[in-house]
Amino acid sequence: MSTEDAPKPTLVERMRAQREIHLNRPLYLRVLIAGAGFTLLVAGLAMLVLPGPALAVIPIALAILSLEFAWAGRALETALEKAEQAKRSAKKTSRSQRLMVAGATALAVVAAIVASILWEIPVVPYT
Repeated sequence: MSTEDAPKPTLVERMRAQREIHLNRPLYLRVLIAGAGFTLLVAGLAMLVLPGPALAVIPIALAILSLEFAWAGRALETALEKAEQAKRSAKKTSRSQRLMVAGATALAVVAAIVASILWEIPVVPYT
């Protein structure tokens, strides 16, 4: 069997292998990496309510933290499983379900425009 035919390791398996390498690094580097991971995690959590790519930053932070902490590895594994479930669920939607969601979205946009006109809400504030 050639290396091309061998199954690729999953992200979780690769992270576990990387963790073994990480544990041999000097303490100051491990502390620095953990600090960066916690900073990214806090920033990602803040982005849940503030503008920003929270759903991209949080898994990256968990991947960094999983090098040092087992709880982060478990959280990352759970998040990846839930993402895969959501992907499968989205693929299983019928055409009528997708059309209903598109219609509801269009109605929400029209309602927002009508409310803006009727209640004289400025589109760009302070103009």
